[in-house]
Amino acid sequence: MFQTLENFLRSWEYESGATQRLLNNLSDEALKQEITSENWTLGRIAWHTVAAIHIIASNTNLTFEAPAEDWPVPASARFIADSYHQASNAFVQALKTQWIDNNLEECIDFLGQKMPNGSLLLFLILHQSHHRGQMAVLMRQAGLTVPGIYGPSKEEWANFGMEPPKM
Repeated sequence: MFQTLENFLRSWEYESGATQRLLNNLSDEALKQEITSENWTLGRIAWHTVAAIHIIASNTNLTFEAPAEDWPVPASARFIADSYHQASNAFVQALKTQWIDNNLEECIDFLGQKMPNGSLLLFLILHQSHHRGQMAVLMRQAGLTVPGIYGPSKEEWANFGMEPPKM
């Protein structure tokens, strides 16, 4: 649980930046990538990640402009990436102008349980991280370059003057 807005905002800056880098590497063609026809496509997961910012935050008293529906999925990877950027920035502005640290202790109903806003913000980060992992796998299957998140990706080891780990 986050206890100060500053701590959350520092974490969000890194995490949203990592998500943005992933979304910036999508292509329109790759949005159709799927594991099976029974699972969400890469585009569906990406758009859900965009809309989830507003969907999850709407459980609080925060108000900001951002996509609030994760269906239908846009056909443009650039639109998805740009929408994430806009939603993230609007969310951060809402936090900075509408909340103080004490708001993090206020409890809300979320998925049938009482939860402090500070825990909801942690949930949002973890939810986003979960979907980044799914997107990274689908991006590899689609032949896209995956940027490093918590360390270098296969393609980035050379930037550190190192050999990638053995396969």
